[in-house]
Amino acid sequence: MNEILANHYNNAIERTKSSVLADMFKYFEKQEELPTYEEYIRERGVFINQLWLNSWLNTVGSHASNNEKRDYLTQLGFELEGLSKKTVNQMFRNEIRDVEPFHVIEWLNSLYIGQEQIWKQKYEEARQGYKERVRLLEEREKRKKFILKLEYYIDQLFGDHYEELYLYVRYLIGSQLAIDIEQKGIILDTDYCSFQEFIEVEGEAVYNRHQYEDVTEKYEGYISNYLLDFGPNWLMEHLSPHIFDDYYQAFQETLPISLIKEIAYDPFLGLCGEFFEDLLEEYVTDLTKLIDIPFDLEVHLEIFEKDLALRERRATEELEALKRRKEEEAKMIEDIFGREYSPSKARSIQYILHVGETNTGKTFQAIEKMKQANTGIYLAPLRLLALEIYERLNEEGIPCSLKTGEEEKIVEGAQHISCTVEMFREKDSYEVVVIDESQMIADKDRGFSWYKAMTKANAKEVHIICSFNAQPMILELLGDTNIEIHEYYRDIPLEVEPNFFRLNQTKKGDALVCFSRKRVLETASELQRTGRQVSMIYGSMPPETRKKQMQRFINGETTVIVATDAIGMGLNLPIRRIVFLENDKFDGTRRRYLRSQEVKQIAGRAGRRGIYNIGKVAFTHNVKTMTRLLEQEDEPLHGFAIAPTPSILERFQKYSRKLGLFFYLWDLFKSPHGTKKASLAEEKLLYEMVEDTMIEAKLSVPDLYGFLHLPFSSNEPTLRNQWKKKLEAIIDGNELPDPVIKEGTLEELELSYKSIGLHLLFLYKLGRNTEAHYWERIRENLSDSIHEKLKSGVQIAKKACKNCGKSLHPSFKFTVCNDCYFERQDRRKVQPR
Repeated sequence: MNEILANHYNNAIERTKSSVLADMFKYFEKQEELPTYEEYIRERGVFINQLWLNSWLNTVGSHASNNEKRDYLTQLGFELEGLSKKTVNQMFRNEIRDVEPFHVIEWLNSLYIGQEQIWKQKYEEARQGYKERVRLLEEREKRKKFILKLEYYIDQLFGDHYEELYLYVRYLIGSQLAIDIEQKGIILDTDYCSFQEFIEVEGEAVYNRHQYEDVTEKYEGYISNYLLDFGPNWLMEHLSPHIFDDYYQAFQETLPISLIKEIAYDPFLGLCGEFFEDLLEEYVTDLTKLIDIPFDLEVHLEIFEKDLALRERRATEELEALKRRKEEEAKMIEDIFGREYSPSKARSIQYILHVGETNTGKTFQAIEKMKQANTGIYLAPLRLLALEIYERLNEEGIPCSLKTGEEEKIVEGAQHISCTVEMFREKDSYEVVVIDESQMIADKDRGFSWYKAMTKANAKEVHIICSFNAQPMILELLGDTNIEIHEYYRDIPLEVEPNFFRLNQTKKGDALVCFSRKRVLETASELQRTGRQVSMIYGSMPPETRKKQMQRFINGETTVIVATDAIGMGLNLPIRRIVFLENDKFDGTRRRYLRSQEVKQIAGRAGRRGIYNIGKVAFTHNVKTMTRLLEQEDEPLHGFAIAPTPSILERFQKYSRKLGLFFYLWDLFKSPHGTKKASLAEEKLLYEMVEDTMIEAKLSVPDLYGFLHLPFSSNEPTLRNQWKKKLEAIIDGNELPDPVIKEGTLEELELSYKSIGLHLLFLYKLGRNTEAHYWERIRENLSDSIHEKLKSGVQIAKKACKNCGKSLHPSFKFTVCNDCYFERQDRRKVQPR
């Protein structure tokens, strides 16, 4: 035998011998009488010889190493250079078939020819083992059948005696409950506290004590312990005598209680769950009184039936009360909200729709009409746009006042006013009303202001400026009125760049768009470090600062502008190229991809007649997808937003002064077809701070709601606290606390600006205009400081790997560099399991 494979050869022989002996025993099992050795060889000889080859091929093929195989073939004279492992394995298997075989029959002959006594002994061993296995199988089958029968009878007993078992467990759990309540000094709020409510209250108390006891699990544990304790003995007493007889006849022993416990364990646990569910509905007082009543089935059954009847009667009364409450709520909702949101279908107003793409002169044309009128009002979506029109008209010699929630600039003799859309008052009359960005009517929180302006305007002409996808809904809303439609299309084409944009490709006239203040500042900082002059625009930036940033770009003091999607709202700038640094945004609820209209609104700012006669658009990734969004036709808008009105709040006061009830009814109110309710999430958040306080007690419903509805950044905890302190001062008759002002970092300056803005909202609401003008000047100084901070360069803390300290790109999304990350992954792979 070749030395390389000698060890494997010996192992194959041992495997063959084991297989032959196993075959022999299997052969014996089927023989009722002792066969001769020669008979065995005649019947099984061919198979026995095959066992060697199978054992040899499997042993050496599976256990010989690749080197052993190559060495063996090399000794046989094969040239293996360049051959694959698969080819080598195939050659090896072919060659080892010719190895000297182990002669199995000769080996058997040496053991059993002339050894009749040994042959007989092997036969008897095989038969005895076979008979023992058959006996065990029959025993197991017999036991299995008995267990199935016993399980059936136990199930029958549980069904027939469910009430008896339940009443005993009820008595035990009630007694335990009484002990627990007395020991812990628990006081029940009502005699009609259910066990379910008790567990919830007790669980909350345990949680507040920073303990870790599961109260539900505790009482379920009591029930299972009771059942597993008395249950087996109870079964022994109630099982039919023939069950015991059958067991004795089958196994010649008495049915042991240990078997009852084993078989009944799972059914008892199932019963435990059912009992616990039933007990949850019971009153705690009904359970605890049982501790003083010794268990007697008839007595406890009578008590249970009385308790059940009382519960059912109370449940019926509660259902009837609930039904009456629902009916009352429905009447209140109808009375309060009614047909409040059904606009008039015919009004003697001339509506002019200016419908078109971004940057096509829609607003310009509408404002020209307003300038020619004796009186007019412009309604803007942003303070900045209101400020822009206010300044433009005054510069052109047309006196115009400005009014937003946070500022008033009254120009003597002015018959025109520029304001944010929320400042619209339906009682005021104008010759011309201009409503800008009217597709915002679909916004779930602010849209109602556009709805109100369109449907309640008291004017000769109402000019509505909107996108194409808003036109069908607005036409339906206006109904049978005089409507004139002007459509606007871009005469400056947009061209999408096919290649991915990289930041080092930034050029003069570019506007880089991302969707968070943080990303704007990071990008601007990176561009400034390369020597570029950068303007910035983001939503929380003061309008005055935003205007100065824009003016620097217009004047050429900066060459690049980095902005959020705020750039898409009515801001006309000499932009050569719009670059989308991101294709998705966080919309307040979730992160989502941009919609087609959003891409168009932003991309439409590229190009300026006489400066850039082609507007370019670039993307950092997914160019094909974003191009498709830019080119596809928008889905029409559906559903305008609705919100509470003063008349609704007045009607509500007939029923209650608690705004908590109002918000509850608002949530129940089914929004009319074609509308969607404002969520009032910010109002509810603020209301939670003043609910059941003197603020709610002393203010009327409309006044309190008006303070809840103030347009400030209520997501800032510090501003929310200032809001509450100002309300407390009003209620107590004290002076309003001054705004909190910190002049340090950019973040502190911006928060201080918002703080003054909140203060101004209160001052104007209280009619304290002179004082408001003082704080407006303070706020202007803050705005200048913010502008200077941005102008001098944004300083962003350098980002570094938290493991090795290596510098990371500001836009890198992770806290660990790639090298450290992959090193950690490699370490995990080699860890012993």
